[in-house]
Amino acid sequence: MKPCVVVPVYNSPYILEVIEDLLTYDYQIIVVDDGSDIQVEISHPDIELLIHPVNMGKGEAILTGAKKAKALGYESFVTIDADKQHLSSEIVKLLNAYQPNTIVIGNRNFEHEHIPDSSKFGRKFSNFWVMLETFQKLGDTQSGFRMYPISILDLNIKNRRFDFEIEVLALHAYKKREIIDVEVECYYPPEDERVSHFDKLKDNMRLSLLHSKLITQRFLLLRGFLWH
Repeated sequence: MKPCVVVPVYNSPYILEVIEDLLTYDYQIIVVDDGSDIQVEISHPDIELLIHPVNMGKGEAILTGAKKAKALGYESFVTIDADKQHLSSEIVKLLNAYQPNTIVIGNRNFEHEHIPDSSKFGRKFSNFWVMLETFQKLGDTQSGFRMYPISILDLNIKNRRFDFEIEVLALHAYKKREIIDVEVECYYPPEDERVSHFDKLKDNMRLSLLHSKLITQRFLLLRGFLWH
């Protein structure tokens, strides 16, 4: 089977460019429109278009794509954002690194002129907490450029927005499943071209609460009070 790529999208002006780039490769593409104001319109034999009637969050869109991938017979899938930051040409690096039941993270090269210091700090901050929660040292825990096993559908994931991408790593690790990362190139646009739906107040609050919960869970697991 050709590799499967899931593209969660919400109000991105670049979605058609992202899809056009993906179509230069032999991939099965699943686009999940997460309640965009103007719905994506696509008709292509290699593209499955799924639509959420209202915005439900990036994590929910990924899970919707995962369920469709499973229904199509896939055991794994790649996720790529719809903001042009991730490069279709780099997907092969995730495919080459993948092993069954492993999450592969694309560790983005941040040595680019347009990357703000706040993003660099945010990545280091996230990496630190995920290391405490998973006992794994990872280079880019905020990256949405990943390859997932379908088995993430079996995890009891509670968070369905940007915090999904942290929780899925922790719960996957609690199952003693592997997480690895590979170096990838990315395109980081100048500030006036960026598309982000990250709410600095609400989403940072969600992430802070999540890290607190995961650290507590890890402590209880170590003490034998919880079972993964």
